[in-house]
Amino acid sequence: MKTLDDCRRSIDAIDNEMLELLNKRMKVVERVGEIKNASGGAIYRPEREKAIIERLEAQSKANGGALNKSAIEAIFLEIFAVSRNLERPEKIAYLGPEGTFTHQAAESRFGAMSDYISLSSIHSVFKTLESKRAKFGVVPIENSKDGIVGETLDLLAKSSVKIVAELYMPIHMSFVTKATKIEDIKKIYSKDKGFGQCREFLSEHNLINIEHIPVESTAKAAILASEDPNSAAICSHIAAKLYKVPTMFENIEDEHDSSTRFVILSDFKNGISEHDKTSILVKLEDAKEAGSLVHFLQDFDEENINLSKIESRPSKDQSGFGYWFYIDFYGHIDEPHIQKVLSKHDAEVTWLGSYVKGEDEL
Repeated sequence: MKTLDDCRRSIDAIDNEMLELLNKRMKVVERVGEIKNASGGAIYRPEREKAIIERLEAQSKANGGALNKSAIEAIFLEIFAVSRNLERPEKIAYLGPEGTFTHQAAESRFGAMSDYISLSSIHSVFKTLESKRAKFGVVPIENSKDGIVGETLDLLAKSSVKIVAELYMPIHMSFVTKATKIEDIKKIYSKDKGFGQCREFLSEHNLINIEHIPVESTAKAAILASEDPNSAAICSHIAAKLYKVPTMFENIEDEHDSSTRFVILSDFKNGISEHDKTSILVKLEDAKEAGSLVHFLQDFDEENINLSKIESRPSKDQSGFGYWFYIDFYGHIDEPHIQKVLSKHDAEVTWLGSYVKGEDEL
């Protein structure tokens, strides 16, 4: 290949081959969907997707390929999402509005072509799943700065839906505008918290003293910026893309280590994989007795079960001061040594889900 045109012709030929192979893959996927629909099997299998990505990453490394794990994941998660829609189209409910980080998290796992339902509260997401109006739900459960999302835990404690997957997403803010020069910007829209999170960026670019207009969501900020070429918005990447506002600067937040853990909810149980995590809520019957929590956790220690998180939560079903304990540990609920521990505490434990642990834990 000596010229740019030669390179382009080669790329076009490769693209044609890729399309042919993808169509072949989707034919097999359609058959998989027929089998699963006949048996009632779950369409979304995070453990299977993780295994595929790990296999492809190893293959790329062995062959000296240019694609690293992040690139492979970005490509194949979209392929998986298209495949699931061919197998059995499903609705995905999420904490809205459109263009929020929860929307971005949902789209990162279910793809751009899925059928999404934007809802105004976490409670509404749970209700939508329980009434079967959607198959999957996506809600935040923990933030690296603000801690546990109490509403999500409280609803999990009494809901029939379970955690089937988790993902950790870094929270990055974008500065978006239709203005061609930063000097033309006369006002900036964002959530009130967004201005504080990006104060250093605003000072560095002489934007600290122009009009800052707080709105109810970063998605709303992007909408307003799309309507006024002399304004800008501090918002998520997906909001900028959704409302077609060009990004002038990315990752403008003062602190770059903020991330949120999201959970995907549904009504089925995952199979056992080699990378599982389980979440439970524990209400100790003798919680007021000294050492009751220690005795409970000792059973985990004796079976070499590693805990990744433990946090107390006020109980909503007791008078006075009562507490639940939210616990994450490594392993699947159906593994014999875990069953041995939990069977001792049947009346005290509420199982919230077993799922493939996410990358980059908080």
